[in-house]
Amino acid sequence: MTSHTKPNFLFIMTDQHRWDWLGCAGHPVVKTPNIDALAATGTRLENFQVTSPVCMPNRASFMTGRYPSTHGLRYNGCTLPVDSTCFTDVLAADGYRTASIGKSHLQPFTVDAPLHGDQESDRLIEEARAAPAGNYTQEQPGSYEGDDRFAFDLPYYGFQHVDMVTGHGDRCGGHYRQWIRKNLPNWEALHDRANELPHNYTCPQAFRTPVPEEFYPTHYVADRAIDYMSAQADTDAPFFAYVSFPDPHHPFNPPGRYWDMYHPDQFDLALPYEAHQNPTPPMRWMDEQWQNGVGAITYTTARREGDQHLREAMALTAGMITMVDDQVGRLVAALKESGQYDNTVIIFNSDHGDYLGDFSLLLKGAMPFRSVTQVPMIWSDPASRKGRVSPALTSTIDLTATILDRAGLTPYRGMQGTSFLPVIEQDADHHHDAVLCEFNDLGARLGFSKPARMRSLRTLEWRFTLYQGEDWGELYDLTADPDETTNLWDSADHESVKARLALHLAHMLAGQMDESPISHLMA
Repeated sequence: MTSHTKPNFLFIMTDQHRWDWLGCAGHPVVKTPNIDALAATGTRLENFQVTSPVCMPNRASFMTGRYPSTHGLRYNGCTLPVDSTCFTDVLAADGYRTASIGKSHLQPFTVDAPLHGDQESDRLIEEARAAPAGNYTQEQPGSYEGDDRFAFDLPYYGFQHVDMVTGHGDRCGGHYRQWIRKNLPNWEALHDRANELPHNYTCPQAFRTPVPEEFYPTHYVADRAIDYMSAQADTDAPFFAYVSFPDPHHPFNPPGRYWDMYHPDQFDLALPYEAHQNPTPPMRWMDEQWQNGVGAITYTTARREGDQHLREAMALTAGMITMVDDQVGRLVAALKESGQYDNTVIIFNSDHGDYLGDFSLLLKGAMPFRSVTQVPMIWSDPASRKGRVSPALTSTIDLTATILDRAGLTPYRGMQGTSFLPVIEQDADHHHDAVLCEFNDLGARLGFSKPARMRSLRTLEWRFTLYQGEDWGELYDLTADPDETTNLWDSADHESVKARLALHLAHMLAGQMDESPISHLMA
């Protein structure tokens, strides 16, 4: 039983998990009873936005409280400078024990360039690898080739304990790879794609893994988190445990019973490509590629798929989500068993979403539809365990300030978010008038002639999006058109709205600088 007065934090993050794929968010098929129970004892923020619709920039925003343009990890494949100030540094300085268990992705976990043969990609990768002095190889495969457990240079972005899982699916790397080599004698055969179990799925990246559930990375992450939290039960220091599952990110390979827990026929394609009244150029380009049988440029690139492939991807994603939900149940049960539940703030979030069938698209990319920018956010707090849904507009950019606020600590200079604790504790329904989302691509794809640079302003009523150098953009009336099916960019009736939002976005972009060395008290 803990004796300290400060709260513990269990921060659970999933990967590529859209906001509406939870039972508590109204999904008619996916079963998530344990996550739903968190919502029933907490506050679910139904308008929580990411700062970028891809992994690394948004995760770095979570750690620093800054937008990608400011913290420096601007695109996947880049790196967060090791001298960055993170909220975990502040927690540790106050006596918290800090742990990162699972996927971190603050540094590249591959040595391969994301876009092969692309000069702009190669240039950006060289730039990323010329980051400020420090060790930027700790998430890469070479660090885990030996039999002895790889030792991190600690603290690692403020974390005093690291149990690393890199990659996705059943063949993750990091400490997990070292563990499975030691504990599963036939691991090589189980990881051989030639040995997949029989199935009739044909969608890209559907692989029926023979890896047993208890040896799958998601189960490993939960096991290590339970070990860590249990070890803290009798200490005098509070803990912050960042437990990051690499699912339900593709590939689509839920293990064991989760593979056929759902059937493709259970899923409706409510927003086919034809539902969009005036598709944008990237959407039209992906449709043309699909019609001509041309595949996506990379494993992670957004693409259009046919109805059957989409339904299969949805069914397998649902299996991965329920698998994560079962592990969430184990984490909460472990807190209760060790007597720590009544002093632990439990937060559930994701780093970004997935188009997952919207407009017949799959995965994520430059187009900031709600399916990729709006993610689950649940805050279950022992000070106010109540089932409530708040419409307040909140963002990844706010997490750092909110966690520090709840710990009774002062946010550090340079943070660009603000604490939404009043939404949690005082039932406030307003936080931001608008939030920003950024996307920077590594190379030209999806029909763009150069790497896409997207900046998007989101309010409760509108989504306004600019693409650098393009004569088109996006404007959606989210009140009348929550599914974003009609782009009003060229609508004469909405010129004044577009001008107002463009000015608002310009003001937000003007503030994208690192103000950490600047004192507002200076004359």
